[in-house]
Amino acid sequence: MFPVPAAHRRPVAIAVAALLACSVLAPAANPQWVLSANENKLDLATGAQRVFHDAPPDSLTLLDFSTFPPHTRHLTNIPNTVLGPPSNVTFSPDGHFALVADSIVLDRSRTNGWSPARHIHILDLRQDPPRVASTSDTGLQPSGIAFSPDGRHVAAANRADGTVSAFTFNDGQLHHVEALRIADPSTEVADVACSPDGRWVVASVNKSSVLAVLRWEGDHLVDTQRRISVYGRPYRVRFTPDGQQVLTTGAGAGNGDDIDALSIVEVRGDSFRTTQFLPLASGPESFELSPDGKLGVGVFMNGSNTTPGGPLFKDHGLIVLFAREGNRWVQRQTLPTGRIPEGVTFTPDGRHVVVQCHPDRELRIYRVAGSKLKDTGVRIPVPGMPSGMAAGPAR
Repeated sequence: MFPVPAAHRRPVAIAVAALLACSVLAPAANPQWVLSANENKLDLATGAQRVFHDAPPDSLTLLDFSTFPPHTRHLTNIPNTVLGPPSNVTFSPDGHFALVADSIVLDRSRTNGWSPARHIHILDLRQDPPRVASTSDTGLQPSGIAFSPDGRHVAAANRADGTVSAFTFNDGQLHHVEALRIADPSTEVADVACSPDGRWVVASVNKSSVLAVLRWEGDHLVDTQRRISVYGRPYRVRFTPDGQQVLTTGAGAGNGDDIDALSIVEVRGDSFRTTQFLPLASGPESFELSPDGKLGVGVFMNGSNTTPGGPLFKDHGLIVLFAREGNRWVQRQTLPTGRIPEGVTFTPDGRHVVVQCHPDRELRIYRVAGSKLKDTGVRIPVPGMPSGMAAGPAR
């Protein structure tokens, strides 16, 4: 564990001030990027939010899986937070840039200790070391972020104001076009996904238990008014690579260890229709699909985020592997992992799965063996509580 000093003021400037690297070798010509966003401000290990106003700076950990174990760099002083979904990180389709949502600012005047922020940082991966090239404003508490397949547009879910922002993107610069109101702020628009054909954006409206279907028209987003009923409170949302399905995981009431489910939505032309609920485990946090779209992997709290010693507490989270069979999905495997698993992703080549373990301040690496996962035993310490993650494009 990295200690939290009693007094450590966060600098205001955004800078990559240090490289605390497991390996500081130059990346390969075709890097297989995975990016972990790590924060120090909010601790969830006691079953409630603990705010550290004098915490060390947040950080990013950049891993290159073109070799194994991966080359690793820690980039300090890049604010991010666990209060956006684990989808608050994404890569541009060309792999040259990554976007990181900076969703809250500490605020001693507030009872909860923080206020919503409105920033997205653009990390330039062409630099050595990578650095924040610019920062753009968006709506309040940006959470999920998604690029269009051509890399020209970005959608951002603004969790505290019920909007989805539309941006154009050009050579490391985000240009805000508009913020489209799609829901009441209290319903928390949590995540967005862009379809592979570039036509659609689907947004998860967490507390309304629906997905909202939006359409790109030039640089603008249009609300089609279509709302898709899904299981529980949807969080992470993804299109399959073939564009024929949308998947989302949702939590139920959240006051027990009930099994929660994956929702599968069929996409046919302009039609979206929920066709399957797949029960998986309790307390879904994030999931990701393999590059070929044949496998999915999700992480589940499994009670590990509740008060230690309480009736629902378990000392580990879960990883669930599921597979596509035609138009339906089936569960393949369930494995224990560390407490409070936040983000999960396949590596760009699909050979490994990376899991963020929040209170353990580490990344756990699993190998994909057919339709099973094998724990490699590799643990990568990170300088903060890992809270959001994404993999770069396949190369």
